[in-house]
Amino acid sequence: MKLKNVMEDLVAEYVDEAISNDNDFCKCERCRLDVIALALNKLKPKYVVTEKGYAYARLGELQAQFRTDMIVAVKKAMDIVKKKARH
Repeated sequence: MKLKNVMEDLVAEYVDEAISNDNDFCKCERCRLDVIALALNKLKPKYVVTEKGYAYARLGELQAQFRTDMIVAVKKAMDIVKKKARH
């Protein structure tokens, strides 16, 4: 396994869910990636280098504060992208 920021996967999964539930949000790949990048820049990274570390880091997503921080970061990023889409 390579060096991996687990937050990338978690945020991308949540962004896909959030975008699919928002009929007013652009579904293009550029807007999706802009939201992911903006959200990740507001969140603390979680780097791992082993499969066991990856599994352990994924358990953290169950913690209420962690999930809340991710949701808030994604929603703010979606608002920014919705107002100034670069596609």
